[in-house]
Amino acid sequence: MATTTCTRFTDEYQLYEELGKGAFSVVRRCVKLCTGQEYAAKIINTKKLSARDHQKLEREARICRLLKHPNIVRLHDSISEEGFHYLLFDLVTGGELFEDIVAREYYSEADASHCIQQILEAVLHCHQMGVVHRDLKPENLLLASKCKNAAVKLADFGLAIEVQGDQQAWFGFAGTPGYLSPEVLRKEAYGKPVDIWACGVILYILLVGYPPFWDEDQHKLYQQIKAGAYDFPSPEWDTVTPEAKNLINQMLTINPAKRINAQEALKHPWVCQRSTVASMMHRQETVECLKKFNARRKLKVSPFVSDFLSLTFSLSLPAPPTEPPAVSPTRSPPSPPLPSPSFLAPFFLNVIPTFFSISSR
Repeated sequence: MATTTCTRFTDEYQLYEELGKGAFSVVRRCVKLCTGQEYAAKIINTKKLSARDHQKLEREARICRLLKHPNIVRLHDSISEEGFHYLLFDLVTGGELFEDIVAREYYSEADASHCIQQILEAVLHCHQMGVVHRDLKPENLLLASKCKNAAVKLADFGLAIEVQGDQQAWFGFAGTPGYLSPEVLRKEAYGKPVDIWACGVILYILLVGYPPFWDEDQHKLYQQIKAGAYDFPSPEWDTVTPEAKNLINQMLTINPAKRINAQEALKHPWVCQRSTVASMMHRQETVECLKKFNARRKLKVSPFVSDFLSLTFSLSLPAPPTEPPAVSPTRSPPSPPLPSPSFLAPFFLNVIPTFFSISSR
């Protein structure tokens, strides 16, 4: 990619190897010449962008400039020059959180509590700054470095939106199917609570290694989500503390007005008193299930869909059916048992949409 016509960027930064690639962008390691500081440069070919995509890029840069938190991948510079736009982010080198977990020799409920605490801290900062992420999922949870106990970093604000206070409105159909909230699927007004729902899905996976909502058929998956049809099946959930299940229930509450918020979740005993409340038992079965969960995620997410920095490939998929079934504000009866995590063949063939970020605006 030619950068010889650039001025400020090439004067101030030196580009190195490619780290990831998207439909209209590439991420490369770069070094600021005057300081030697390393960054991840997301380079967008603006000549290929539509007017709408230009607006999305401007929104992403504006939102990222707002967010300054140790658990969020930070934007340090934004440079717009002829034909290209450069976004300079933290260089995070620890990879995905979920990949790190399966490589650990020891992983407990208390570790899951620490993970979700950091995620909630990032979400709380977003919400305090009037930002809704809209695409919380494992691919966007990174580690600052490969050091033990490295900070979890929330990445990819390509689908994020700005809201005023507790504003609820229809902002379009956006997110990743398995993490979408009932209100989005029902095409109702939504806001910050959609991020908490996604946190509930993530926490469920952190504890047992598979998601609360699953079906080969995307329509049936959406029906499960809209009905809040999840459960805590034996034997894997028998060793999870009641407090952990209680927090999940409060996050996966169908009615967004009754759903716990980020600040409240951080004050939940299972999070803020983990040393005495969360179990310290090693969860080997969770690690094994998570390995299989990671494998099928990776199979479905190509480099052109997800890399480590906001290379979301937005698909113009149809919105879910508009005729919502009658939904109780409380949990519905348990969903049918999930298939064994080792039962992968039909999942590989039929559930591609579960892993893609989608947006209608």
